[in-house]
Amino acid sequence: MSDGYAVRAEGLRKRYGDAYALDGFDLTVREGTVHGLLGPNGAGKTTAVRILSTLIRLDGGRAEVAGLDVARRPREVRARIGLTGQYAAVDEVLTGRQNLEMFGRLFHLGGRRARARAVELLERFGLTEAADRGAGTYSGGMRRRLDLAASMILAPAVLFLDEPTTGLDPRSRGEVWDAVRALVADGTTVLLTTQYLEEADRLASRITVVDRGRSIADDTPDGLKNRVGGDRVEVVVSERAELPRVVEAVARVCEGEPEADEEALRVHAPVTDRVSALTEVARTLRDEGVGVEDIGLRRPSLDDVFLRLTGHRTDVPQRKEAAA
Repeated sequence: MSDGYAVRAEGLRKRYGDAYALDGFDLTVREGTVHGLLGPNGAGKTTAVRILSTLIRLDGGRAEVAGLDVARRPREVRARIGLTGQYAAVDEVLTGRQNLEMFGRLFHLGGRRARARAVELLERFGLTEAADRGAGTYSGGMRRRLDLAASMILAPAVLFLDEPTTGLDPRSRGEVWDAVRALVADGTTVLLTTQYLEEADRLASRITVVDRGRSIADDTPDGLKNRVGGDRVEVVVSERAELPRVVEAVARVCEGEPEADEEALRVHAPVTDRVSALTEVARTLRDEGVGVEDIGLRRPSLDDVFLRLTGHRTDVPQRKEAAA
């Protein structure tokens, strides 16, 4: 796109009965980046992806993908995008190679081109050695990589990934992350919806926070964290009786007001001079003989961001997303 954006949505609305799955949703995604769409269950993430990928029609607003209006030119949009849903859509009876060749034929590549494209994608996604094994024997991460490969048959400009690592173990999730990074390095724009905070933090250069069908924040991961506050000194004690002494000691050193969590036996306070504050707090507690289980510097997490912005954490379902 000439303006540098691969996806642009303004005021999107989608209604199911009396409920709005999207209610004035806005989004801009820069070309050649991973953009995270983050929110709790029912926030509207999947509905937004379905509209942008032309699977459902919008009820209001306007959206462009790869410079094309999704409502007016859906067929042209589909020729420029790929979509990977929450569950792998590969045939487990066929081999990895056969799966990709089948998708190539479905996209009208012709036999020779479909076979060549399958070879290219098997190599790109690290599946060459397993190419002639049935997909049913693949690990979860391998099936997801095969699914990603299938979505790249036509080398789309924009790839929509809707919670691509749901249910995967950490190793398989890492494999998918590596594959996504490789796609972006080759110029593909990725819109990623996820409930995994670490996933968004690791992959996305920018994140839009969605809640109740609207965009409530849009920034870099660090920018979102800075909204919650900067670095904090955190002290964990072994006994609840030590908390008042720790609060007093931290208050003398740190600029901000300390907060105590009696259940977690933890005291934390904002700081500006990170190393100096940590060193001084540790020295003060040692000199006063306070028993400490742990002490360190901590940055706000995306979970902290969610709690501040929405009043709940991402793993707490709020409402069922219509037609999700």
